[in-house]
Amino acid sequence: MQKITIAIDGYSSCGKSTLAKALAQRLNYSYIDTGAMYRAVTRYAIQHQLMDPLTHLINYESLLQALEHIEVNFQFNTHSHVSETYLNGVNVERDIRTMQISENVSKISSIKEVREKMVALQRKMGRSKGVVMDGRDIGTHVFPHAELKLFMTADTTVRAMRRLNELSSKGQYYTIEEVKHNLLSRDYEDSHRKENPLIQAKDAIVLDNTDLSREEQLEFVLRLIADMQLTKDPLSTVK
Repeated sequence: MQKITIAIDGYSSCGKSTLAKALAQRLNYSYIDTGAMYRAVTRYAIQHQLMDPLTHLINYESLLQALEHIEVNFQFNTHSHVSETYLNGVNVERDIRTMQISENVSKISSIKEVREKMVALQRKMGRSKGVVMDGRDIGTHVFPHAELKLFMTADTTVRAMRRLNELSSKGQYYTIEEVKHNLLSRDYEDSHRKENPLIQAKDAIVLDNTDLSREEQLEFVLRLIADMQLTKDPLSTVK
């Protein structure tokens, strides 16, 4: 079966990463969580006092100077069987999933120079195909010629509950109102930023997973891929 590039875009807490990981595992593809890359840069900015997490004020000049010293990559964990995010050689997978990072990442990801560096890294990681990449501008900017583009969405309350459960499982407790406010704020900032905003690619397939299980979503996309491969090669199948 010919390897392809799968670009998954969509709103926060729509299950993009969950689906992308499952696809990568089933297809034996590489998985790249671009959102984690921007979260890692956000953690660096807060950790080095280049950003005030309460006021969201950023020392732009210092941050831009620091960009050349920021390296983000992924390493596969043989115990958990997932790729984890590393910032300058340190595993930050758990640290970048906090509400503090969520409340500040859209500000960092809207900076032109930050996006330019991350996009260059993303394109380098995915240039050999056989990759599933999720984020906000994958199908529109990072890989506009990806063979399969998905745009994921879901009811806001459903998304908030998913995010709330994720945070609770990690010992972080918030109200549903706080989580929903965070999601709506990020939606607005991501879709209204100047640099490569979150928009649906014209050739993307919309996947509303409000009422779909993880298994149903996975099977839906696998059928799409099978149809693509069968169109190109009558003998190809997805196993």
